[in-house]
Amino acid sequence: MRRIIRTRTAWWIVGLILMIAALGAVLISYFLSLDTAEVSVAEARTIANTDVNPYGANFFLEREAETWKQEETIKLAAEAGIGWVKQQFVWAQIEPQNVDLQDPASWGRSWGKYDDIVDLCERYGLQVIARLDHPPAWTRQDNSIPEAPPDDLADYADFMYGFVKHYQGRVRYVQIWNEPNIYPEWGNRPVDPAGYVEMLKVAYQAAKSADPNVYVLQAPLAPTLENFAVRRNLSELVFLEEMYQAGAADYFDILSVNAFGFDLPPEDPPSVDKLNFQRATLQREIMERHGDGHKAIWFNEYGWNAAPETFAEEDLTWKRVTKEQQAEYLLRGIELARQEWPWAGVFNIWFFRQVGDMSPDDPEYYFRIVDVDFTTPDVYDAIKDAAAGLRVAGPGYFEETNPAVADTQDWRVVIDPAASGGAYLASQRPDTGLSLTFAGNSVELITRRGPNGGRLIVKLDGRPISAVDLYHPEMERVRINLAGNVGSGQHTLRLTVSSEANEASSSNLCVVDAFEVRAAPPPTFPVLPVALLGAGMTLISFSLYREITRNGWRRR
Repeated sequence: MRRIIRTRTAWWIVGLILMIAALGAVLISYFLSLDTAEVSVAEARTIANTDVNPYGANFFLEREAETWKQEETIKLAAEAGIGWVKQQFVWAQIEPQNVDLQDPASWGRSWGKYDDIVDLCERYGLQVIARLDHPPAWTRQDNSIPEAPPDDLADYADFMYGFVKHYQGRVRYVQIWNEPNIYPEWGNRPVDPAGYVEMLKVAYQAAKSADPNVYVLQAPLAPTLENFAVRRNLSELVFLEEMYQAGAADYFDILSVNAFGFDLPPEDPPSVDKLNFQRATLQREIMERHGDGHKAIWFNEYGWNAAPETFAEEDLTWKRVTKEQQAEYLLRGIELARQEWPWAGVFNIWFFRQVGDMSPDDPEYYFRIVDVDFTTPDVYDAIKDAAAGLRVAGPGYFEETNPAVADTQDWRVVIDPAASGGAYLASQRPDTGLSLTFAGNSVELITRRGPNGGRLIVKLDGRPISAVDLYHPEMERVRINLAGNVGSGQHTLRLTVSSEANEASSSNLCVVDAFEVRAAPPPTFPVLPVALLGAGMTLISFSLYREITRNGWRRR
């Protein structure tokens, strides 16, 4: 009898152990199925022109005599993940002679060299921000200072109209002049905020007349503490304040700012009597005070100088940091801005590569990202590593301007305050496509349907999965699920305008406004198995307790 009791007790113990093991297996399987890394969800950036690739740079392609060097420069930029080419278009080179309205032969402009630059940038998927200044001699009586504005602003407006019309749909961002708050950019005369606003006004109106969907950036202002009585150099804070007082807000879309770090880290706080990276926030305060907080700030010239210690302090206009600090501060500044400044957009690093007209004996030489002979210092590799992660959209909300959205050159940008991010992409040309690279479980498209809506062919990782019909009798903004339950890992979604439109549609228009990527929902907790195993363990434990207390453990 005792042997039977001991055997029964042993079986209860074995059963309890098996139940515990089964419950452990269920719970371990559940917790292993969870993504232990915290899923970061990108929130919608509510200020237009901020959901962009932040990495841009200043280039001097117009000075390069050999085309292979131009191409190697742009190739290296593209490989580093840089998405923007800040490029000067020299008015004096494009229109060296005055146009004689009585002589049609004089009406042409010399676009050739700059057409090649724009073609090159398009080939590598880089967008151009065009700086338009440096007038031809025929526009002024006094040509002692080549940077000075023309005598008649109507000449500049005509050039602006011609430029925007010539590059319509290809160069989408134009900058009106450069650093008008200092000599010699405003000529041999006192700087004049109201006078610059007049230039900005006529140029803005000409640009929008040529293409209402071009973005206009006002001239970046040189950071300076000077405030001379003769006003040949004037603090950018004072100048911007007086620009707003003169009505500047109506005549630009994006505020352009110069932001050098000098010898201070990017976290160094701003002050009106100090030059550092965060001085840009003081210009932001002026914008917001004048009701212009809905606009983005783009950084026209940005960076830290890494001149060797052999240079004397008095020669270091931009101060200096070590090579290691240059790379670290540059990336930290962009990261800080993207996390804390919802108004920050593109950072055009000063500069990518010069063409051999700047000696290593000049401290400015040491801003470069790539050397003249195309060797790449550490700062190049740092930018390349940092930019790589931007090409894949994780869970979150993304505008059509996000760097994870590629191949958009053939789509038309339409500025619309009612659109997500203030603009959308549109095309009605068959076979025009774009792609979104993402890491998530599903993707939704924010778009528009209407009487002129076409059809989009949707492919996931090269395989057709659906077609989206954008026709509707009434115009409406909608969300459309493009792909769901695609599993973990990286995927590429491609949208292509179909040649087959809805028969009721008046055209074949397709609109891409934004995307939302969603993560896979977490696995459901195994309530039933855990409950059953728990109940079983409780029953066995109770039975084992009764067996032990009733019969005890007796030794023979």
